[in-house]
Amino acid sequence: MRIDRAACKSFWRSYLAQLPAGHPHHAVRPDAFGFGAELGVADELAALVLAGCKRATTSLPVQYTALGEPLPQPGDLSIILQGDGVPVAIIERTRIETKPFEEVDAAYAAIEGEGDGSLAQWRAGHMAYFGAVCERRGEQFDPRMPVLCQEFRVVWPPT
Repeated sequence: MRIDRAACKSFWRSYLAQLPAGHPHHAVRPDAFGFGAELGVADELAALVLAGCKRATTSLPVQYTALGEPLPQPGDLSIILQGDGVPVAIIERTRIETKPFEEVDAAYAAIEGEGDGSLAQWRAGHMAYFGAVCERRGEQFDPRMPVLCQEFRVVWPPT
């Protein structure tokens, strides 16, 4: 996915401008990403974030470690992008739990906010997505694999 770096810088500056001078976020350098592997999916999921329906995301640890990036931590900030690379929101991770894929429950699937919110649909969609991630790495997805269940809140734009 393309990242509109100029738009991200401007978006970030707008967020910082409304914070008090001593706020700790002034010292943060957020990452920027779009949800999903396809441009249309990124647009759809970004809209769900803005609507307050999507308050969590799930990833495989290898999606970070393979890039030499640290695993996300509570308090981390990210700029959420649409499929065209334009920023639409800034999120702060509030809770992260690592657990086997097969142990993710219905309550978590509901706050991820995708599809009909059911655990069955969450599992089907994520098995397909994680299966593709693993396949690109020459691996096979196993439901016992650990996943990062990341809950977040939108900090910008204000709701």
